[in-house]
Amino acid sequence: MDSSLVQVNPLLLPLNKEKTVYDGFITVEEQDFRMRILLPPDRQLKQAKLHCSWQLKHLLHGYEHIVKQRLQQSTDLVSFILELKTVLEVGLKSRPECSSIPPPRYYSQLISEMETLGWDTLLFIDTEFRTLRLKAEDSSGRQHILTIKLKSKHPAEAPECSADLPVPLAITWTPQSTLEQLHKQFVLVLESLTEFWDVLDELDSQTWILEPEKPTWSDTMRRITIGNNVSIKVEVNPRHPKMLPECCLLGAEHVVTPLRNKLNANMHLWNPNFSVLHNLRDVLEIKFPSPATHEKSGFSADCGICYSYHLEAAIPDQVCNDPRCGQPFHQACLYEWLRALPSSRQSFNIVFGECPYCSKPITVKMLAKKS
Repeated sequence: MDSSLVQVNPLLLPLNKEKTVYDGFITVEEQDFRMRILLPPDRQLKQAKLHCSWQLKHLLHGYEHIVKQRLQQSTDLVSFILELKTVLEVGLKSRPECSSIPPPRYYSQLISEMETLGWDTLLFIDTEFRTLRLKAEDSSGRQHILTIKLKSKHPAEAPECSADLPVPLAITWTPQSTLEQLHKQFVLVLESLTEFWDVLDELDSQTWILEPEKPTWSDTMRRITIGNNVSIKVEVNPRHPKMLPECCLLGAEHVVTPLRNKLNANMHLWNPNFSVLHNLRDVLEIKFPSPATHEKSGFSADCGICYSYHLEAAIPDQVCNDPRCGQPFHQACLYEWLRALPSSRQSFNIVFGECPYCSKPITVKMLAKKS
């Protein structure tokens, strides 16, 4: 019987001379599932006990009565194993999610790679040993996280990788690649973006940022306070962070127009050898309020309609152009207010009406429809 069992399932072997304890793996559809069979002294299958790994238990869920029946009816261990394989094949077909359970070599490969990389790099690993989060640091000491989702055929199949970056994460992978090599590639990507994050760090520390309030590593935009209800939105290029960024001035026209004229007239003075903040000061001919000189609350006026600063993710960025008023509003609030006025009118995507505070003419763009 033992020679037949080796032919049918070579990974399930007896552990004692009496051959009442068998341990190992049952192979189905090129997948190995851990199991142990305990036979009574007379080696009768009717009294046998079957111990399964959690993967095998999950696969056999709903088929327990069939397995028990096969134990009662099978004349020898070989025939039982053959019938059990048939049950497992049916289980795999009815549960496609089980077909991705990795073989034992997957886990040994993963442990070996982590030992080479260093366990101190590992921040998280899920219970299925599929999703890993590895930490990495750029040359300025910023902490970053690389999320890796391994496939069941690792390393033959490339993993899915993601990170909080302003550019797509391009990773090269071959069947011979390792997690250590993957981590090194990620560190090189971080180094290529270090100057970009240095530029934004200076803006974050030396100016008052209105948006985003809690920037992530992937954010390329900063809305910087210039004065009361006046700001500039800059979009920094991650690949060329010290080049002239896209700029958009926001605020009342009587304040924004002179600044826009200076920006256009002095654009040629932009020097990539200097920082973005230094260049913005020179080109706009202004000094930005900073945490060292001003309180942020002085530049965070509430909406004149809903009397709050935040409306979901939006802040008041629509301003009355009358110099004596200058009241800010959320775009959504102002749009709904003007739309309700009998005297308001619409032309293309612009709504024209009167300021809720001073009754002077005011306009707002229609809200984009959410898809």
